[in-house]
Amino acid sequence: MHPLVEKVLQGEVRATARLLRQIDDRVGSWREALAQLYPHTGRAEVLGITGNPGAGKSTLTDQLVASYRKDGRRVAVLAVDPTSPFSGGAILGDRIRMQRHALDPGVFIRSLATRGQLGGLSRSTADSVAVLDAFGAEVILVETVGVGQDELDIAKLAHSTVVVMAPGLGDDVQAVKAGLLEVADVFVVNKADRDGADATVRDLEMMIGLGHELLHSGAHSLGHAAGTLDLAREAHRTLAESEWLVPVVKTVASRGEGVPALREALAKHREHLAGTDRGAARRAQSARENLRVVFQALLLERATTCLGEHLERAAEAILARREDPYTAATELLERFLASPRAP
Repeated sequence: MHPLVEKVLQGEVRATARLLRQIDDRVGSWREALAQLYPHTGRAEVLGITGNPGAGKSTLTDQLVASYRKDGRRVAVLAVDPTSPFSGGAILGDRIRMQRHALDPGVFIRSLATRGQLGGLSRSTADSVAVLDAFGAEVILVETVGVGQDELDIAKLAHSTVVVMAPGLGDDVQAVKAGLLEVADVFVVNKADRDGADATVRDLEMMIGLGHELLHSGAHSLGHAAGTLDLAREAHRTLAESEWLVPVVKTVASRGEGVPALREALAKHREHLAGTDRGAARRAQSARENLRVVFQALLLERATTCLGEHLERAAEAILARREDPYTAATELLERFLASPRAP
């Protein structure tokens, strides 16, 4: 057995921190450790916290930690930060405000650098969640670097995704542009004591309602297009079973206001997933995505090791315009598949 696995299962903080470092740096026998810990995962509630910079994600996360700790629940926080262009490590930024929990043995906080990874998550975020799950965290909060066109991966990892917005930042427009209406399980309008908060709530509720109207209309049209009343009823029945009307919660995180309402919304979403086929479908999607990411990483690593100097030669040929990148990549793939080291 990996030397750190047993200590992680016993809830030792230092051993858990060491293993997370090995996983993030991809050194040592980290894959072996993850394989041994996997049977002990699947118990924690994973919550994603995302939103535009300046919306107050870190402050809200801090308040959620305090709220869960009042209930006696063991909490872990993974804060995914931009990578420093100088050190390659995480820029901690406003994580310092969470340091009031640093001496609490029931709270584990770690920052992860994105290392240029698209999707808002570090390459090792899912692996770190698994470790913290086995470590005994009952609630794992994953806070992303901020919402953008490519930063929606949190919805594939978390059981519930909270999108945090603030009035005056153009967040409602950004929500539509980024496709967040499709991935948000709960919207939070933070800094609700500011002017424009009620308007932001109304805009979000209108867009959510419009989305549901279109979904209902689509199911209705599907049935009539097929020319059968039974198909229409089946479509509506399936929609009703899986439907989740995304709530909009107002908070003032700096004062802790609205946190109980957010907790209640998250609890209702958890009940919804447990009581409908949507929860099973979401877990299956998460398993498929996890397998895809791991397989893709292993394949890239094996191919890079196998091809070696051929990659450099191909890059030189592309730079000299002797070959285009598409042809070069196809030739490299064929060379890798023909190599006895590929399997």
